[in-house]
Formats: sequence, structure tokens, C-alpha cells
Amino acid sequence: MGRLSVNLCGIELDNPVIPASGTFGYGWEFAELYDINILGSFSCKGTTREPRFGNPTPRIADCPAGMLNAVGLQNPGVDRVIDTELPKLARVFHKPVMANVSGFSLEEYAETCARLDREPQVGWLEVNISCPNVHGGGMSFGTDCGQAAAVVRAVKAVTTKPVLIKLTPNVTDVVSVARACEDAGADGISLINTLLGMRMDLKTRKPVLANTMGGYSGPGVFPVALRMVWQVAHAVKIPVVGMGGVSSAEDVLEMLMAGAAAVEVGAANLVDPWACKRIIEDLPAAMDRYGIRTLTELKIEN
Repeated sequence: MGRLSVNLCGIELDNPVIPASGTFGYGWEFAELYDINILGSFSCKGTTREPRFGNPTPRIADCPAGMLNAVGLQNPGVDRVIDTELPKLARVFHKPVMANVSGFSLEEYAETCARLDREPQVGWLEVNISCPNVHGGGMSFGTDCGQAAAVVRAVKAVTTKPVLIKLTPNVTDVVSVARACEDAGADGISLINTLLGMRMDLKTRKPVLANTMGGYSGPGVFPVALRMVWQVAHAVKIPVVGMGGVSSAEDVLEMLMAGAAAVEVGAANLVDPWACKRIIEDLPAAMDRYGIRTLTELKIEN
């Protein structure tokens, strides 16, 4: 293993940096800017069984130290992803990828995951039970321990690849949900998804977003994300993928020190398309400044 290498559910990554779902498309778009094989991996845009247009506009709003989004899982559906998006990706990216999956019922989660599980380039299934921008499904599964566990069992029954469950921060006790997922057979936990927020338009006296509320992401959420990663990583024995406001090599190191096995970078990609490349290139110097020889020495033992 190299100095930056990490292991996620039995799959070795050249480095821990993974662009987060919804901020990197299906990968090939960014390959026009730089060689995306520099990445540890990346998480594909959230995919549902059927195509989704998403929420009405406006669905993006500026916030201090971040942004709000209420895109609503816009995607072409799993058939198009398998037939078109993954073959295009395979031409420019030669590592395992995360397939991010959302659903509105146990059956939909299971069917979509089963389809993607058969794709050779898919290394992990990242099951999103935490989207705050859809009505029904999404976050409603991730706020209840029983429903979260039910999704895990439904997906694990039809898949063979590692299953990571992506959790919402919009709960009182995220550790209980994470433990329920672990007990149900999850191979790993991803967190956090966005915090629920909103903005008002002072001129119209109405919410800025057509959906009223949206997910708050960006540097402002980093301390909250780090706290939750610490709590979950010290409470479960399965790997944790940390995310939320990560925008620098130092942020990555903090996430790893808090217990993350790998780190996803989200909103930073929307501000700077080269953000992940820059972070990876900055990691060795950041490690040198803090006397870190290899990233594996930061791994916590439960």
C-alpha cells in the first residue's frame, strides 16, 4: 500500500478522496477537465428505478458558508445509467465506483441495487436513506431505526457487493440509526447528508426555493459532520465514509482522525471543479506538516 492508500470494505483505494454523489455527475463530465483516475473513487449521481425530473425551480440558493439545494434526485433512471452512463464512464475511469441509490419503497431500493450490483465497475452500493428534498422515501427511511434496518435487509438480500448506508444528520440520535444498520448487515456507513434549511426572499416574502426547504451543504456544516463521524465511527465496527463541508487536505485529515475510512467531497466540486484533484495533490504536504507518515496510522481501533 502507498502512503495515501486506504481500504474501504476490502477494496483498496489509492487515496481516500471520493467526490460525493450529486456533485460529480457520472464522472465522465469531469474527465474533460483532468484525469479522474487520480481519485480514490467517486460516488455516482443518485439513481432511482425510474427517471426523475426532480423538483421545480428555483432549487438552488446561496447561504453563508455554503449553499442550499432542493434538486430532488433528478436522474435518468437505472436503465439509462446501466446502458449509457456506466459504459461512457468505463472509457475514462478504470477503478471501482460507488453506485448511489435512492428509492421510495423497499422494493424499489432492492430492485435498483440488484441491477447495479451486476455491473462490473460498481465496487460499492451507497444506499441513500437520507435525501431531505423528496416527499416520501428518502430521509423518511433514515430517521427511523426500524425502517433503516428494513432497507439494509432488503438490499443485502439481493446483492453481493459491499453496501454503505448514507445517513441523515436530521435526527436526534444518529448513532442509534447507524447501529441499527450495522445490526441489519450493512457493510459500512456514509455520513452526513445535508442539513435541512431554508432561505426567505425579502422582496417576495416567500421561500427562495420552490420546495420551501432544501439541503444545506458547504464549509459551514463541517464541524457538525465531523462530530457525527466521530460519534458513529466510535460506536460501530464497520467502516465509516465521512463527508460534509470537506474542502481541503486538512479537512480530509480531520475526518480520518475522527474515524473515517475514506472521505467524500461534495459542494466544493460545485465551486471548484478541480477541488478533488487539488486536495489529493495537497495531501502529502499536509501530512508532512503534522508528522503523518501514512494515512493508515490514523485508523481508529474499536
